[in-house]
Amino acid sequence: MSMTDPIADMLLRIRNAIKSKQEKVNMPASKLKNEIVKILKEEGFIKNFKLIKDRKQGILRIYLKYENETESVIQGLKRISKPGCKIYVTKDDIPTVFSGFGVAILSTNKGVLTDKTCREQKIGGEVLCHIW
Repeated sequence: MSMTDPIADMLLRIRNAIKSKQEKVNMPASKLKNEIVKILKEEGFIKNFKLIKDRKQGILRIYLKYENETESVIQGLKRISKPGCKIYVTKDDIPTVFSGFGVAILSTNKGVLTDKTCREQKIGGEVLCHIW
């Protein structure tokens, strides 16, 4: 069985790990997932991540971050652009997530960036997901 939406799979694995209070979550690695996870680390949504080499594509291990040992820093994850329905925005239409408390992750011609960085650089792109 082939994976049609690896980003949605990544977000679902993170969501399930948070619900079951897991310390870490593993998933198949890719360049796009690696870039998204770098943004999650920079924005303070996760503790850390590690790329584990194997004989296939590699494993991406994400260490989740919790407040007071019970509540996750990540309150929600939502996939916006899907393989069957791509959502593109111009520099003027970049969405804000929860009045700036969340992050929209966009794929642009300059790489994978946050909504804030896209506004600063005045570029649009494909809205991959929202995280709050």
